[in-house]
Amino acid sequence: MAATSTPLGPSPQPLWQASSAAVAAGQATEPSDGQPLSGPWRLLLLGDGSPTRHLQSLTGLPVEVEVIAMAPDPDPGPEAPPEVAELDLPLLRRQVWLRCGSHTLAWAESWWNQTQAELHLQQRNQPIWRSLTAERAELYREVDGLALVEAPWLEQGFGQSGPYWSRHYRFFRGGREFTVIREVFSPLLERWLGPACAEGFSGGGWNAAGCGLLPAKAAPETDLSPGWSRDRGSGADHAASG
Repeated sequence: MAATSTPLGPSPQPLWQASSAAVAAGQATEPSDGQPLSGPWRLLLLGDGSPTRHLQSLTGLPVEVEVIAMAPDPDPGPEAPPEVAELDLPLLRRQVWLRCGSHTLAWAESWWNQTQAELHLQQRNQPIWRSLTAERAELYREVDGLALVEAPWLEQGFGQSGPYWSRHYRFFRGGREFTVIREVFSPLLERWLGPACAEGFSGGGWNAAGCGLLPAKAAPETDLSPGWSRDRGSGADHAASG
């Protein structure tokens, strides 16, 4: 599979991560700590449904995918989810924006065994879920991580300040994992889902979008990579994952 001319960009910087036990229970925090996420956002982030189907249902518009970069990833590095180590080598990484109409609603990156990528990503601008279900094969999605992340290029792409809610998960077929996917969602989704933070969990200032989970400090800086955001007049732009 041919790589794109744009090099792979950095992964977002995690500012807070949920415990594995909380994620396995479908929660952001331990039950004794209360639940900072509202119900609709918990369903989006911790449920096992297709995000592209969710976005299309919420907005009434088809999801468009813009591939930012797709290239071999011989050394995923510490920023990759630990589950990437379970995939067979060699690896390919794909990074995209997801857009509904004029709204950029998500960014995503995924890691694949290169043979599996050849099999499932033949139409690179098609949402992953559509590619994987084209033959109605049985799939299992397991959500492994929930985080708050930040990056300047996300703010430019979304046209919304962070931090941003992110999750990562694996797809299994026949009991074997074959891809790991990380998604980051725009705060603009509050237009359809309501506030991300449950009542009583909104922090102040920088921490407002973090539901009180973040320390009061400035966001870390991450270099903006070429080709990762395009100004289309009304705000930064767009397109995405599957």
